[in-house]
Amino acid sequence: MRKLLPAVIVFGIVLAARATPARADFGLGLFLGEPTGLDLKIGLGNRSALDLVLGVDTYREGRANYGHLTYLVTPIVAHGDSVLVPIRFGIGGALFGTSDDIRFAVRAPFELALRFRRAPLEFYGELALALVFFTPNDNLRLELQGGLGFRIFF
Repeated sequence: MRKLLPAVIVFGIVLAARATPARADFGLGLFLGEPTGLDLKIGLGNRSALDLVLGVDTYREGRANYGHLTYLVTPIVAHGDSVLVPIRFGIGGALFGTSDDIRFAVRAPFELALRFRRAPLEFYGELALALVFFTPNDNLRLELQGGLGFRIFF
């Protein structure tokens, strides 16, 4: 996990250095909650993106490494004078745990954001249902993940 984070940062810098159109396609930020980590959002089209979070799972049971990749779609965008309010849904997967206890989850997030028109900044909140496989007692478990975050767009 420690080797993956520098690779993601270098990848982000390379993407940010390329010529970008007026619409920002790459966001880098921080997500706080369960999970907590570095957030990387890569725009794929006008209303779709990949979201990658690398960090820690939870502080309740002790820290564990965490990473998820989610495909997001934006079916609705409300327009205000100074902000856009996108509503996003997604599907993805997560890997988390310690080196001797790795778990996999399928996650379905709902995200509500405030994206400023005059600044390359977005604040957002996310709630996600996660169906966890490979639990310690080998039962499926449904978890609720969520938190708040921000992204700066390049």
